[in-house]
Amino acid sequence: MRILHLIPGSGGTFYCQNCLRDHILIRALRARGHDVVLVPLYLPMYGGAVAAEANAPLFFGGISIYVREKLPFLRRMPGWLDRLLNLPALLRQAALREGSTNASGLGSMTLSMLEGQHGNQGQEFERFLDWLCVQPRPDVIHISNALLLGFVPAIREVLDTPFICTLQDEEPWVNAMTPPYDRLCWEAMMRHGKQVARFIATSRWYAQRMAERLNLAPDKIAVLYPGIDLPPEPPAFQNAAPPIMGYLSRLNPAQGFEDIVDAFLELKREPALASLRLRATGGATPADTPFMTEMETRLGNAGFLEDTEIDWNFQSAPGEAFFRGLTVMCTPSREGEAFGMHIIEAMARGIPVVQPRAGAYPELIGDGESGILYDPETPHGLTDTLRAMLTRPEEARRLGGQGYLRARELFSAERMAVEMIALYESVCDVSPEFP
Repeated sequence: MRILHLIPGSGGTFYCQNCLRDHILIRALRARGHDVVLVPLYLPMYGGAVAAEANAPLFFGGISIYVREKLPFLRRMPGWLDRLLNLPALLRQAALREGSTNASGLGSMTLSMLEGQHGNQGQEFERFLDWLCVQPRPDVIHISNALLLGFVPAIREVLDTPFICTLQDEEPWVNAMTPPYDRLCWEAMMRHGKQVARFIATSRWYAQRMAERLNLAPDKIAVLYPGIDLPPEPPAFQNAAPPIMGYLSRLNPAQGFEDIVDAFLELKREPALASLRLRATGGATPADTPFMTEMETRLGNAGFLEDTEIDWNFQSAPGEAFFRGLTVMCTPSREGEAFGMHIIEAMARGIPVVQPRAGAYPELIGDGESGILYDPETPHGLTDTLRAMLTRPEEARRLGGQGYLRARELFSAERMAVEMIALYESVCDVSPEFP
């Protein structure tokens, strides 16, 4: 099959689950002989060993679309200026600032992109469609998330190809916007979603939420778990001495890093866990710098900073060096998430996980099957649960072993690719009947 896959780039400056999911999928599809055209949007693509090669130009460069949004007289800018703003060096600098502006300040630009050719980036939609019209016709077009649904009516003007759209993390982004942009963006996504053949949610929990949000019929949305490349043999239990707590996500309060630091400080003062260490990575953007400075100051004042390995910089998904020796993995986002790539990365290596009972976490790890869930509203719930995991090595070994088996069954890249191809084929076999 020939598949056109539209993916927004994060610049590779923080741990982006959506980017990681998309790249692993594309690599798995290509390994099975399918022709996948990766179309990068906004910023340079996720880098490192997991990256899939982009084989199309970058469209909607982050700087140029921002300029068009803020400066009306440049919404039809000359070609030389557009090319200048999309120079790799400038986009790399923009990527370093990614995350500095949160969703609350990007409501108008998000809505403009959802308006497609009728929005403030209409000129760039024209450039994209000109390119698309001279390419071989794809069998299916896969959109990385619902915030890109503004492409659907634009593309349908030149192609009758069926659309697939993955759903992950749209809700927290849109809900953080100031009114009326939150409501208007949901309305635009609902409107354009009527022209999508099938939506794919990354968990049953998120499928239910988004079916309500976008008013989707049950047969319009499928659940397909993301996957990763798994080791062929069960990993040995990592009974590290000293014990090590692992955290993998962007280093900011929303992902629970402050809760991890608080738990670490409390546990570290207990004689039985005096040797405990903390290892964390996932990237810190300029917006996160004051928070991270405060966290390291607190660790330093307690005399424990030397017992941590905290990597603010991020360029790729972490390799085996990060996971080696971890006793437990925990990324305690209190609100939960639509998925958790960090969870299945740990499970695949036999590392037990501790997560709040929120979002898709119970669905991924199973209660007591490959980790332990705790109530995020219970005082000391996180600390008590981590203590239980860190001081009961046989239980941790059992949970880690079950986690590996669960990852083999549910979260392999191979299974993801096979199920995705079956879904692509099902929508290609049906004649589109869109309004």
